[in-house]
Amino acid sequence: MRHALLIALLLAPATLAAQDMLGPDEFAEITDGNTYTFLLDGEPYGIERYMADQKVIWSFLDGECSLGTWYPEGEAICFRYDHDPENPQCWEIYETDVGLRTVFLEEPARSLDYEARQGDEELVCENFGS
Repeated sequence: MRHALLIALLLAPATLAAQDMLGPDEFAEITDGNTYTFLLDGEPYGIERYMADQKVIWSFLDGECSLGTWYPEGEAICFRYDHDPENPQCWEIYETDVGLRTVFLEEPARSLDYEARQGDEELVCENFGS
């Protein structure tokens, strides 16, 4: 039993590496017109709506929203938001059976488990009057 667990743990990074990272065309095809809830270690922490022309609206689920855009940077997908335009956030993004798995490139160990699931949750933007 311990050997099976050890093998599973050792193969986990290889499984992610075997998945294809989404490029900008695939990412746009999957996300355009959709809203995704983002989870960290299984707990929701944000929601983002993807619109035409690589535009997005992001919220940390606190009723405050920020406009932004996404763009390709090398193999990553980066986001720049109006609330912090000088600090883009870049991610490796993989498609999974349940949505998207994302790896934040600024996190040194890249060990946090981020995922995004498409849904029809309401994006509440009190600062936009909605």
